[in-house]
Amino acid sequence: MFSPGVCILRDEFTESFFAPLRLCGGSSYNDAQSMFCRVLIVVIAVMISLMTARTQKMQRIATGVWGGQHINIEVGEKSAAIEYDCANGVIDGPLVVNSNGNFKLRGKHRMERGGPVRADEQPNEQPATYTGAINGNTMTLTLKINDSEEETFTLEKGKQGELFKCK
Repeated sequence: MFSPGVCILRDEFTESFFAPLRLCGGSSYNDAQSMFCRVLIVVIAVMISLMTARTQKMQRIATGVWGGQHINIEVGEKSAAIEYDCANGVIDGPLVVNSNGNFKLRGKHRMERGGPVRADEQPNEQPATYTGAINGNTMTLTLKINDSEEETFTLEKGKQGELFKCK
């Protein structure tokens, strides 16, 4: 049937397409080509394992209510709505934490004020960075808006926030 170390060519396309992956011995490949093939296979295997490991390490933030003093977050499948005493915000996109429970997410923050709101009033919306960590049912969230000071909150999963809305 087949002898060890002998390549059988099927056609010109097959030969050219699979040439880098042939691991035939004997006279059809020299040592440099054989080493290249082995290195190529190892590189591909390492890349696949790294992609798999990265995918497995990222976890979604648990959906539902997270609350604390002066903050309430409603986490959905693809976004989170944040309510503060005198502001609100939103995080769009994948809400994920790494294997250590840490996260860094981008969103928007809107300041509110007391009193009536005019019909033509535009919201004061600014980009915001939300960083923190989740440990069990506790989330530590730090809000950073532009060059302002950071503000840190501690929240619990399943607990409504204690808000004192601007009036």
